[in-house]
Amino acid sequence: MGPIELLHMSVFSQSFSPCGRFLAAGNNYGEIALFSLSAALSPDATALSQKPVLTFTAHEGPVFSLLSTDCHLLSAGNGEISAWSWTELIKKNVKPVWTKRPNYKSSLEIPEINSMVISPRDNSLIVGGGDNNIHILDLEHGVFKSVLQGHSDYIHCVSVREREGEILSGGEDGAVRIWDCRTGQSVHCIEVYKYESCARPQYGKWISCLTTESDWMLCGGGPSLSLWHLRSLSPTSIFPLSGCQRDASFHQDMILAVGEGAFVSHCLLGGEVKAQIPSTPQSLNTLQINTNSSEHRVLTVGGSSDHIDVFTNLSYRAFSLSF
Repeated sequence: MGPIELLHMSVFSQSFSPCGRFLAAGNNYGEIALFSLSAALSPDATALSQKPVLTFTAHEGPVFSLLSTDCHLLSAGNGEISAWSWTELIKKNVKPVWTKRPNYKSSLEIPEINSMVISPRDNSLIVGGGDNNIHILDLEHGVFKSVLQGHSDYIHCVSVREREGEILSGGEDGAVRIWDCRTGQSVHCIEVYKYESCARPQYGKWISCLTTESDWMLCGGGPSLSLWHLRSLSPTSIFPLSGCQRDASFHQDMILAVGEGAFVSHCLLGGEVKAQIPSTPQSLNTLQINTNSSEHRVLTVGGSSDHIDVFTNLSYRAFSLSF
């Protein structure tokens, strides 16, 4: 890859291996890079330890979403999902175990897939993207078993509330929809931009990030990042962050958020911004916390750069991995 491609690289997605020793990252060129965290974090680490142990082209379009199961890395490109064996990738064998396409209405459209999440309850993969629908893939039998229709524009993010049997989705249409997994019906529709405390018309109404934890939901995009109580369906905290947030996560008694701006925001549940920790990329698309291995417990963030920042301690960037 030449210097111009590197200059224009964006990292859209990340996923840690089930053992927690490797990080996979997907970029705008359809490539996935595999980094060895054990090598990069070792006391004897060199500059080479921060480069990928493997880079391969997985899809034609950008890799907007990566996800790991117990044994596979799932990657999503334009209109397709591929599964790769982690064991084989670590041995540098690059061959998809399977590639599947959702049942799109027309063979002409190839909508991008923006977000994937696993529903452990029935071992299914929930997929949201450019055709405004949620497709549900039965991972055991390898077939798409249902389609949830309701959004009027493309879907940016999906999340699952396992205990309640609910799927949540956020889209370009400004709506967060809550779906009943059993019936496939949309049971609630929250139009976040219609709430005065969240609305930011100058940025638009789209919802770019969404995550849940028990009775709480965090969402943002055009509207301010906000914390919602899902039983009362009302916002309890609004976070005064500038620009659009693209990814956010609950972490202990805090919220971590990234988006426009070269920093990771640490927010308190009450709405205060506690700290903003500088990052290498000028804007960020993805943040991941490695909970798969206590030995390699790190926060990694990626965005408008070929660098992925690694935080061993949340209060400063330790080093960067790079494509």
